[in-house]
Amino acid sequence: MEHDSRANKRLFFGLFLIAIGGVWILERLGLIPNAVDDILISWQMLLIGIGIFSLIGGNRTPGLILIMIGGFFLIPEVAEIPYELRRLAWPLLLVGLGIILLFRTRKKNEPTFDRGASSTDVFDDFVIFGGREIFVNSQNLIGGKTTSIFGGTEYDMRRTVMSPNGAVVDCVTIFGGCTFKVPPNWTVKNEVTTVFGAFSDKRGATFHEDATDASKMLVIKGFSAFGGIEVKLV
Repeated sequence: MEHDSRANKRLFFGLFLIAIGGVWILERLGLIPNAVDDILISWQMLLIGIGIFSLIGGNRTPGLILIMIGGFFLIPEVAEIPYELRRLAWPLLLVGLGIILLFRTRKKNEPTFDRGASSTDVFDDFVIFGGREIFVNSQNLIGGKTTSIFGGTEYDMRRTVMSPNGAVVDCVTIFGGCTFKVPPNWTVKNEVTTVFGAFSDKRGATFHEDATDASKMLVIKGFSAFGGIEVKLV
């Protein structure tokens, strides 16, 4: 199942690159009118394209946010907006983003957590235009969710004890970052989709893979666009 999911993502990304390359070729051959060219070859359309790719790949919330931001800045390029409506543009954008986040629906592959678990064993954090440093002191960590938009979050898990079944973290970063400080014997599995972003394991020379315990598996899922997710020891 996991193999099929990765294969589908490669397929969708390949089609995405073909579409971009095809439009670029038509533009270089002069087969696209200048008015259309300015719209198709723009940073707004790039955001919309990445958003569509994210939706297809199963990352609903980040995809909708990128499409909304790209569409918001593209509208003035394709239509004359009256001054009265332009004054409402930014408030409407904030309302739209708020609605998307408010009605964020659970995906089938999203981690689920026991409602009876201790509040220290799961976390759910959201950071926008700011930063947070969080010390996780759970003695039976199950996992959690974290979202960073134009901001950053750092989790110190070096004194955390993982649950016997491992832990799963759903991590979303958009123009932001997230760092996990983990014990040296943890095994970290990367299942993050990155678009103009990166997942970095910076445990460095002090880390030896043979010293990890396969039963202590931290799975990091999610999506990173124009941002990064980092794992380190110190």
